[in-house]
Amino acid sequence: MPHETHILPAKALTPASKHHFFGYYDKTPWDATGRYLLALEVEFMDRPPRPGDEAAVGLIDTHEGCAWQPLARTDAWHWQLGAMLQWTRSDPDRLIVYNARRRSRYVAVVRDVFSGEERELPRPVYPLSPDGRTALSLNFARLADTRPGYGYEGLEDPWHDEDHPAEDGIRCMDMRSGESELIVSLAQMAAFHHRPDMEGTKHWFNHVQINPDGSRFAFLHRWKTPDRGERRTRLLTAGLDGSEVRLVADDDMVSHYDWRDTETILAWARRRGRGDHYYLLNERTGAAEVFAPELLTVDGHCSWSPDRRWLLTDTYLDADRMRTLILYCPDQERRVDIGRFYSPPGLDGPLRCDLHPRWSRDGTKVCIDSAHEGSRQVYVLDVSDLVGPRTAGEPDP
Repeated sequence: MPHETHILPAKALTPASKHHFFGYYDKTPWDATGRYLLALEVEFMDRPPRPGDEAAVGLIDTHEGCAWQPLARTDAWHWQLGAMLQWTRSDPDRLIVYNARRRSRYVAVVRDVFSGEERELPRPVYPLSPDGRTALSLNFARLADTRPGYGYEGLEDPWHDEDHPAEDGIRCMDMRSGESELIVSLAQMAAFHHRPDMEGTKHWFNHVQINPDGSRFAFLHRWKTPDRGERRTRLLTAGLDGSEVRLVADDDMVSHYDWRDTETILAWARRRGRGDHYYLLNERTGAAEVFAPELLTVDGHCSWSPDRRWLLTDTYLDADRMRTLILYCPDQERRVDIGRFYSPPGLDGPLRCDLHPRWSRDGTKVCIDSAHEGSRQVYVLDVSDLVGPRTAGEPDP
């Protein structure tokens, strides 16, 4: 079980005159051609965004010296999730979608990066389905209240005083018409396999992700214990219409995860009697297998390569304020540390600049956000020599 260190060059793609980042680890910033990457540009990096603080939505053109091309502006963003900026699945070579605040509501904007033509959808997006026809949506105002750093500032949660409202939860939205329906409610999940520590405390959903064939999605159901304020998390799945809800992990802690295939989820989680590890979880049967316990020993932002041969992940700060970027090959039981990145003091809690590593569509490059050179910027590492050629016919992320 080799543990190697092979530090790769990290190339900054964004200018240090301002701060740039993309956001979460489960979306690719690359367009279908591999030429353009998406990012956000802001004027500061050392405080939370306030209501009205705008970020520029823009393109990085790798064929023109990584020139920055601003496209639009949004005031619905935060350091961890960004603005849910992503390429649409229907036209990933020209159409993007991102969240915005307009007319005292959070919406999604679909924009043509070349013509500038745009249309508005009535709800913000979280993940898009693989066929691009639907998106799942959350209440980002509630997230701002319950999980600072992950929601948007500026609007009050309509159900602020309710612990688990029946009218709030995960909604499924048609990407063409904008029509949506509530498919999983907070009240429903508070009653589903109910636990005594769910009483008298506010509930919320986080980290929604659709499986590779679009048949089911996973989500985190969270609350804090009313006596000690300790966060509890469980992982559930459901059909894209909210049917057949399944409880996959319910031992108090689930963190980052990624679908390996249509029914297997890799997650950093806790299992009573077995501890905190990465687990391969079968969402249909409930089976749990410890994954790489001797080589991957801490939580990280994990994602599978497009051909599913490699796992990409990272670490939080160590004692020297360094974050490690990691590739792991399950077939070879091989871990390769490909980068170590310093985080300046003060960038902690909701302000932190996690690496949030993301794959390119062909699996040969990795994109990260980092502040190791003193400003928050977007970097790319070429991993093609390590991962080898991509398996033909595998889907893009």
